[in-house]
Amino acid sequence: MSQLTRDTNSLSYIPQRPKQTTLELLFSVSLCCTAAIPILDSFRGFIIWVLGFDRAYMICGEESKMRGAEGRRLCEEFSPAYYGLCTVGGMLSAGATHLAITPLDVLKVNMQVDPIKYNRIGSGFSILWREQGPYSLWRGWSGKLFGYGIQGGCRFGLYEYFKKLYSDVLINQNRSTIFFLSSASAQVFADIALCPFEAVKVRVQTQPRFAKGLVDGFPKLYSTEGLAGYLTTLSNDCSLYKGLLPLWGRNLPFAMIMFTTFEHSVDLVYHKVIHKRKEDCSIVQQLGVTCLAGYAAGAVGTVVSNPADNIVSSLYNKKANSVMQAVRNIGFANLFTRSLPVRITLVGPVITLQWFFYDTIKVLSGLPSSGGLTRRLEEANLSA
Repeated sequence: MSQLTRDTNSLSYIPQRPKQTTLELLFSVSLCCTAAIPILDSFRGFIIWVLGFDRAYMICGEESKMRGAEGRRLCEEFSPAYYGLCTVGGMLSAGATHLAITPLDVLKVNMQVDPIKYNRIGSGFSILWREQGPYSLWRGWSGKLFGYGIQGGCRFGLYEYFKKLYSDVLINQNRSTIFFLSSASAQVFADIALCPFEAVKVRVQTQPRFAKGLVDGFPKLYSTEGLAGYLTTLSNDCSLYKGLLPLWGRNLPFAMIMFTTFEHSVDLVYHKVIHKRKEDCSIVQQLGVTCLAGYAAGAVGTVVSNPADNIVSSLYNKKANSVMQAVRNIGFANLFTRSLPVRITLVGPVITLQWFFYDTIKVLSGLPSSGGLTRRLEEANLSA
């Protein structure tokens, strides 16, 4: 009996581990919920506080056709405050949604780096949980929250700006050209902002001993690999911006296809399904159209961007020293198929939620939901 007691005491660490990992998991979930609270509960008040508006809202003058309510807006469309609101909305929607799917992103990156070990979604989660504990599924959450939050702010805010700019300048161009140019211009700046966060995030997710997050990951990566100028970082030198070209290669086609698909999907649903103008639809109908168009946009964009996504992960984890070497190592066919199921599972709902949160912020601020060009270009297209 005493021997059994001693053996049991010698293995006292076994009952302690579930208690520790449960606390870690609860801590991670609480972070996710905390990040979602400002979006789900305090859209309007948070935006008013960020943009510095007084309690008296600016009234745009026109009566709203949505359920006969008066059109009270926080700002006028295409004003500096409007672009600021779109930027804040993009930051909140992108940051929170990317934070929520961190476990899927951890699995996706590990499937790309070590496809033999992590060859399926179910077994991949099981391996991560068994070998590294449940907290490993939330590794890199800070890079997802802040990095993709900043990227989302630049992407959505600058897209609204460039769409207005190009629609006023390129009067005789068709709608798709405007959408392609606007999304590409916005994504260039968004990826420059994202690139350092992505470099640290991928290392943290695939190299458990590298760092715990952004706080210790940034200084370590900077001290070991440097932050050189763009000309040197786009070469074979390893740095925070080593993956910028592949990141552009992944996100530029994705953004161009995603925004264009979204815009045309919105137009299709209103004209062919609902048979109403957007201004004549209720808020619920507008947000429903946003979700349908958002999912279609995310699914189509995922297939287009999958090859570059695999290359980015290979470069960041030193599996290859150049883009061409990464292509040879992965294989041309595998560029399109590796991690594609998990990316579709991940990106489709994420893009849908991003558009939903983003448009919820806009409509609660008295603005119309996303989709469509400025009235001036629409009239020019109809007359052409």
